[in-house]
Amino acid sequence: MSLFLISCGGTGGHLAPGIALAEGLSEAGHECCLIISKKDVDSRLVNSYPNLNFVRSPGCGMSWKPLGFLRFQWEQTRAFLFALRLIRKHKPAAIVGFGGFLSVGLVLAGFLLGYPIVLHEANRRAGRAIRMLSGMAQRIYLPEGTQLKSLPPQTVRHSGYPVRREIRRLPQDVARQKLGIQVSGKLLLVFGGSQGAVALNKWVTENFERLAQENISVYCLTGLRNGSQGTVEHKLEDGQVARCYFVPFCDRMAEVLSAADLVVSRAGAGSIAEFIRCHVPSIIVPFPYAADDHQRANAHFFEQQGGTIVVEQQDISRLTDEVVDTIFNDWLLNKIRDNLARLDRINPIELMVSDLESVAAQHKHA
Repeated sequence: MSLFLISCGGTGGHLAPGIALAEGLSEAGHECCLIISKKDVDSRLVNSYPNLNFVRSPGCGMSWKPLGFLRFQWEQTRAFLFALRLIRKHKPAAIVGFGGFLSVGLVLAGFLLGYPIVLHEANRRAGRAIRMLSGMAQRIYLPEGTQLKSLPPQTVRHSGYPVRREIRRLPQDVARQKLGIQVSGKLLLVFGGSQGAVALNKWVTENFERLAQENISVYCLTGLRNGSQGTVEHKLEDGQVARCYFVPFCDRMAEVLSAADLVVSRAGAGSIAEFIRCHVPSIIVPFPYAADDHQRANAHFFEQQGGTIVVEQQDISRLTDEVVDTIFNDWLLNKIRDNLARLDRINPIELMVSDLESVAAQHKHA
């Protein structure tokens, strides 16, 4: 049995795969300590996993504003010292970083203390932290077809996004009943990841009446920062009712995805992986200001695989027509579901657990 330190906090896109990997390692008989941030999104999600060991670390995101930059330096120094104490206490078999500001202190401390470093990049364009830390890593997991310059071939393994074990497709009627959703027609899920998406929330507000006229109800995850909550109803001429549910946050994504006929979302790697696992068709609107334009790269690769339809944000005016045309096109929806089932055949957690055991064994005998 080995112990692994996993840095995965800061965003849902880092935290969710860290939890999934910890579940896989725990099932294989290992111990895990997951390092998370003090942000609300981390606190909300980890409450659902009382069997896992979470530790909150100092740290904050990068800012070029003078006061923000000073705070970043101060918090990263605190995070580095915190990591030194944590590593000396646990003496891990390996340190795993999922990117973001929280990985920097832990990886740097682990490297200086001589522990194996493993990194995971979920997006098709590597983030700043992964690029900066890649030279310290014994292993880097990258999406299929993605490369990082100047890395020796033995360092890279191509792996998908680890998905939490509870993310599985449910029968649609069961999922809707569990969520308390009452709709007579189609259901559209709209969300922008754990932080929400202002542009998508605005699109729902401005276009719900048009969707309702087609008997399309909407379940909109607005994000914790946006705070919108409640239900809007639109009565149709035949007496049926279309509803728009505004929900700030939901940690029951398997049920939400399974309840939907179609999803409109951003192009986070975690969201795409969950669409694949739940076999739910989607229309993706990449966030145009994402770092290194990684969302556009994620979206267009996914579209090339037949898993989604991409609408650029500058073309959001045509999104309503695209939704109406797609959600009633059973042939297209079934074709997309078939493609998603094909993409869902490989389990990245099994690959990563086996490989991490190999990394740990090499370190033990070094």
